[in-house]
Amino acid sequence: MAADLSVHPMQDPMLHELESVARALVASPKGILAADESTGTIGNRFHSIGLENTEDNRRNYRDMLFTTKGFGDFISGVILYDETIRQSGRDGTPFAKTLQAHGAILGIKVDMGTVPMAGSPNEKVTQGLDGLRERLQEYHGMGARFAKWRAVVTIGEGLPTLANLQENARLLAHYAALCQEQRIVPIVEPEVLMDGDNTIERCLSVTTDTLHEVFDALFDHGVVLERMLLKPNMVIAGKGGKSQSPAQSVAEMTIACLRRTVPAAVPGIMFLSGGQSSVQATANLSAMHALGPHPWPLKLQLRARATGRRAADLERQDRERPNGTDGPLQPRPDERRRAQWGVRRRDGTGSRGGREMTWTTTPEVRMDR
Repeated sequence: MAADLSVHPMQDPMLHELESVARALVASPKGILAADESTGTIGNRFHSIGLENTEDNRRNYRDMLFTTKGFGDFISGVILYDETIRQSGRDGTPFAKTLQAHGAILGIKVDMGTVPMAGSPNEKVTQGLDGLRERLQEYHGMGARFAKWRAVVTIGEGLPTLANLQENARLLAHYAALCQEQRIVPIVEPEVLMDGDNTIERCLSVTTDTLHEVFDALFDHGVVLERMLLKPNMVIAGKGGKSQSPAQSVAEMTIACLRRTVPAAVPGIMFLSGGQSSVQATANLSAMHALGPHPWPLKLQLRARATGRRAADLERQDRERPNGTDGPLQPRPDERRRAQWGVRRRDGTGSRGGREMTWTTTPEVRMDR
């Protein structure tokens, strides 16, 4: 069912609330923190530092992140995993309340991962619609005000198929419509993977086709564009290609693609790094800002990873660090400025007390050169 345009969305108090949430999530100079790693994914990261993947260790790690001093200075919203939104910190305070006290908006990952597509097993479709309305109702009651659903598109010989593009677009739109029905802002995330050896021109063609299908489906499902956010890939060559394009080419092709496919009514666009290094992704985004102004704020999703530490050190700091002191997200003042304004050290990282941090959030301004 197409959206009813006879009534201005601002006349509906519920939808006005959703628009306010969407715009707050992309407000400068903050960014969205993705803390929605599945149990398996975070287990891989723990393994790299010799830490056992237990519920207590996952909770303690999140507690370190969420109780960092000044957390709310950098973070507009946090995407949580089902386990995490139900957990409490060491002091017994639910993580939801801890994050809300920082002024962060709660988000939740609601897709159930990808499976091979019937009839085209080299392509993926995302599962998770079964019971989604009821899960969204529960998550809203727990404080979640935005959600995430990821679809992936594969570039290869004869791929993607039109059937795959249309099915992933339909699933994204159905999810987005259910979110808005339950007073939750949907982040629509169609990711064209960069795992192949394709050229940047091929990525441009596939990304354009993908976004056309997505917005056609969103319209057909009655999704109000002012009450959603888009999280696409940048237009880049595949990792297995012979050469990678410079930031200027990435910026020009990405912006051209977005202007051809994304209505100005969308409140903001947050890019996936898609396997790029943080330095490369930020350079590409900086070049995009230099081509502005644009109809939408452009940002990168934020991730902070505490790496290179021994497991014993992580566990000791988790036991000994009082709430409100420096944690893995707390940079030095000069690193804070870099984090807010997208300015990086040469190596793309900042450090404090042996911690290594990667910042991937950039506000919608032209960067200093």
